[in-house]
Amino acid sequence: MAHVGEAKAGEYDGEKNMAAWLIGIKTLKIQPYHLPSLGPHDVKVRIKALGICGSDVHHFKTMRCANFIVKKPMVLGHECAGIIEAVGSEVKSLAVGDRVALEPGISCQRCNLCRDGRYNICPEMKFFGSPPNNGSLANKVVHPANLCFKLPDNVSLEEGAMCEPLSVGVHACRRAEVGPETNVLIMGAGPIGLVTLLAARAFGAPRIVIVDVDDRRLSIAKNLGADEIVQVLTNIQDVGEEVVKIQNAMASRIDVSFDCAGFNKTMSTALSATGAGGKVCLIGMAQSEMTIPLTPSAAREVDVIGIFRYRNTWPLCIEFLRTGKIDVKPLITHRFGFSQKGIEDAFQTSAAGGNAIKVMFNL
Repeated sequence: MAHVGEAKAGEYDGEKNMAAWLIGIKTLKIQPYHLPSLGPHDVKVRIKALGICGSDVHHFKTMRCANFIVKKPMVLGHECAGIIEAVGSEVKSLAVGDRVALEPGISCQRCNLCRDGRYNICPEMKFFGSPPNNGSLANKVVHPANLCFKLPDNVSLEEGAMCEPLSVGVHACRRAEVGPETNVLIMGAGPIGLVTLLAARAFGAPRIVIVDVDDRRLSIAKNLGADEIVQVLTNIQDVGEEVVKIQNAMASRIDVSFDCAGFNKTMSTALSATGAGGKVCLIGMAQSEMTIPLTPSAAREVDVIGIFRYRNTWPLCIEFLRTGKIDVKPLITHRFGFSQKGIEDAFQTSAAGGNAIKVMFNL
């Protein structure tokens, strides 16, 4: 089984494999990256499209994301797709030339969580671009074949790379059991809030309200199909008044709320706005500790559900893209090439926020 490469540079198969290394705060450098050898169940993939995630930006700006700390040079990136260049001796499902989307996390497949199918919370998970594991912003990577999913002819490599963020929304909707009778509230209109909007609609949610502080992002959410948008402020004292505004916008019971930000205020708003017997899913992880109105929510039997990454989502994401039930293309706002200037400009663009939603590399 392939392992996410350890941090070292070198050559591979006589051709230098180059990657974008994070070597310090806001310091990136394209340098050689030596790949692990191709195992019998692995494939070698030439990366062609890769999106920048919020976690990549955290690593870039601070050398850490939550409790994951970058302690040595590391290759960034995990939202990716590419073309298979070599297959291991035991690989039967894929062939050289296949276009694939890569699921970036390699679980141990042995622990109780993996055996129960909840491999996304495996304690031994090796995940692209999460310290100490190198990522996939490189010319080539080696990855287990069972984590590479063939793309239909009408799904582009960029769309294939977007399966990774879309998977977060799909997994959240599965966990919350979103369906045709579920009215959905989404706190946060950033990239994850927007893919959650797309996923909730694909799962059949009849009415979706999305909330944010940024009117530009709310405008994008409206264009993507949100039924109502609500602009709020950052002041925690405004929660009570804003909850009324959100409930009026829904004009019906709020069955499921997704907090795609993860702040005291967003979680407090979601808990207070959700109807009795409903569910609140915490996706965003902006704060590790919060002060929230948990007791009143418990008295209304509002369930709080944690979401961490995803599991078994790529086939469904690809099917949503193939059939046109979900269109992720409007989320890609900026594109850059794979050069020293390109990686620097791309990360600066993504880190600045502004009108950038998904920043994509074309390699």
